[in-house]
Amino acid sequence: MTKILPHQPPHRRHHVRPVPGRVALQPGALLSRPVHDDRRRQPARAQRPGRGAARVQPDAQPRDPRALIEPLHGRFPAPVGGERQHRHPLARQRRRQPLQRRHLRHAGRAPGRPEVHHQPLTGEIRRRLFLPLRVQEGEAGQGARVLPQPLRAGGRARGLRAQQGGGYDRASLDQPASRHQHGSGTPLSIPNDSNTNQQWGGRFAEGPWAIMQAINASIGFDAKMWRQDIRGSLAHAAMLAHVGIISADDEAAIRQGLAEIGQEIEAGRFEWSEALEDVHMNIEARLTERIGEAGKRLHTARSRNDQVATDFRLWTRDAMDGLAAQMLDCVRAFVARAEEHAGTIMPGYTHLQPAQPTTFGHHMLAYAEMLWRDRGRMLDARARLNECPLGSAAMCGTGFPIDRHGTAKALGFDGPTRNSLDGVGSRDFAMEFLAACAICATHLSRLAEEIVIWTNPAFGFVKLSDGLTTGSSIMPQKRNPDAAELVRGKTGRMTGNLVGLLTVVKGLALTYAKDLQEDKEGVFDSAENLTLCLAATAAMVRDMQPNVARMAAAAGEGFSTATDLADWLVRELKLPFRDAHHVTGRLVAKAEGMGVDLPGLSLAEMREVEPRIDDSVFGVLTPAASVASRRSHGGTAPENVRAMVAEWKGRLA
Repeated sequence: MTKILPHQPPHRRHHVRPVPGRVALQPGALLSRPVHDDRRRQPARAQRPGRGAARVQPDAQPRDPRALIEPLHGRFPAPVGGERQHRHPLARQRRRQPLQRRHLRHAGRAPGRPEVHHQPLTGEIRRRLFLPLRVQEGEAGQGARVLPQPLRAGGRARGLRAQQGGGYDRASLDQPASRHQHGSGTPLSIPNDSNTNQQWGGRFAEGPWAIMQAINASIGFDAKMWRQDIRGSLAHAAMLAHVGIISADDEAAIRQGLAEIGQEIEAGRFEWSEALEDVHMNIEARLTERIGEAGKRLHTARSRNDQVATDFRLWTRDAMDGLAAQMLDCVRAFVARAEEHAGTIMPGYTHLQPAQPTTFGHHMLAYAEMLWRDRGRMLDARARLNECPLGSAAMCGTGFPIDRHGTAKALGFDGPTRNSLDGVGSRDFAMEFLAACAICATHLSRLAEEIVIWTNPAFGFVKLSDGLTTGSSIMPQKRNPDAAELVRGKTGRMTGNLVGLLTVVKGLALTYAKDLQEDKEGVFDSAENLTLCLAATAAMVRDMQPNVARMAAAAGEGFSTATDLADWLVRELKLPFRDAHHVTGRLVAKAEGMGVDLPGLSLAEMREVEPRIDDSVFGVLTPAASVASRRSHGGTAPENVRAMVAEWKGRLA
C-alpha cells in the first residue's frame, strides 16, 4: 500500500494500489475512500429515516485499505477542500453509490441482513456443467458419431475414449485423453512419451482433454472422404518423387501402403481413431504404421489445410457428377410422360384457383425445363470448383520445388488455384454446391406438393402405387403420399444447410479457421438427401397413373375458358381487349348467378350483355378447343408438346 504523507499532493492521498488476495473483515465493516486528517471535514449530517447504517460518511477511515480491489484515483476523484456541493440530495447519494457498492463487496453481511458467503465455483461444479457424451457406432468405414447424452442423476460428467477393437469406455471430460492405439498394432510412437497427437503435438506437454478431443474430432463424418484422401495422397507422392523430394522407393512404398489401406477400408477392417481427429490423420498414421519412415515423408510440402481443401473439392466434384446424372434421369422421366400424355387435358391453376386448361404433357415438360437448368447450374458450379488447392500448404505456399500443375492434372483439375490464401481459405465452391442443391430441391418440392394435391380424393387426378405410399396405424383406408411429402420436407433441410454454411463463413478472416470444419456435414447431408429426392421423384413420375377423365372434367370447371371468350370478342367483334375483358367478366358473373358454366349460357342470355355475339362463340368455350388454340411458341397445344418432346429426345440422345 502506498503510504500517505501530509506533504503529498491530493491525487496521491487517494491512490491505493490493489493488493491481490482476499482480506478478511469483520461482518458489517464499512469502507470509504482514505482521507487524511488534514482534509477539511464536513459537519455531520443527521441520518435520514430508513437510510440505515450502511451509509458511507465522507470522512470515515477504512478499517484496512488493502481491501480495495482497484485504485480509486481517476475514477472517483475526491474534491479538495470537502465534498462537492449538489443542489439535490439524491445527486450526492448517486455520486457515492458506486463507491459504496464496491466497498460493501468485501464487507461480509450488511447491517440487519444475514451473512452471505461468496465462493467461486469449485472444480466439481464446473465439471458438472459439461454434458457427457455417448458414441453411436456407424457402419464399417463410416467412423463413429459422438452424440450428447443427458447427465446421470448424481453422476459425474464423463467422456469417451477409443479402445482397441473399436469400442469405447467412459473417461472424465476434464482429464487428458488416453494415448491412441491403432488396431492390433503397437501404440503410435509419440515424441517424449507425451499423450499428444503425433501429427502436431511436438510443442505440447500433454494431450488434449477428452472434451477437446470430442469437439475437435471430425472423423465421425469426414471418413466419407477416404477415397479422395487416398487419391490426393497418391498424386502428391508421385509429384514429390518426380521432382526428387522423395525417392522412388519411398513413393512405391507409399503407393503400395495406400492401396492396402484402401482395401482395409473397403472391407470394413480399418479402425478409425477419434484421437487422430480426421480421415487425413487416420490414413497417414496407418500408413506410417505399415511402411515406417516413408510414410512420414508423405506430408512434405503439404499442410492439412490444402489437403482438406483438395479432398473436399474432389468429394464435392464427385457428388456433383452423380447428382447431374440423376437430374438427367429425372428429365428423361418427365419427357417420357410428356410424350405419353401430350394431349391429356388437365386444369391449370394460378393461386391454386382454376385458370386455363392445359395438358398433362405440357405440365411434365415444365419440370423437365427446371431440372435441365438445375443440371446446368450444378455443372457451372463444377467448372468453377475445378481448380486444385494442393500445394498451397498452410496458406503461403512452400519453399520446396513442387509441380502444382502436374498434381492438378493428375487429379483431373483444370489447373492449380492461383492464390494460396484463396486456395485454403475459400469455400464458395461448397456454397455454390449447396445453392444448386437447394434450388433443385425447391423444384422437386413444388412437384411433390402437386402430387400430394393430385392424389387427394377431392382432386383424384393421379394415383401412386402401393409401393410409393404408406398407410395409417389406426385408419385402415389411408394411402398417404409419404414419398412426396418427404421430398417436400427435405427441401427445408437443404435450404438450411446453405444458410448454415453462409453463416459459418461470413465472419472468417483469411485464411483457415477451425470453423471451416463445419463446412462438410451440410454438404454431405444435402448430397445424400438430394440423391434420395431425385430418385424418389423419378420413381413417382414414372409410376403415377393419371385419371384422364377426372382431369378433363376438372379442366372445364371454374370458368376456365373465360380468356378464350375474351379473345373471341377481340378477334370477331374487334373489341379492344380491355372492353372484351369487361364484357367477359359480366358474362361470368351472369353465369355464376345462374349456377352454370359459360357454355351453359344460352345465346340470348349472352346477347343481353353483348348483342353482337353469335353462336360461333360456343366453339371456343370447351377445354379441348382452348388447349388446341394455344399454338404460340412454348404454348400448351398438343402439337407443340409433341414437337418439344422430339426436341428433348434429340437433346437427351
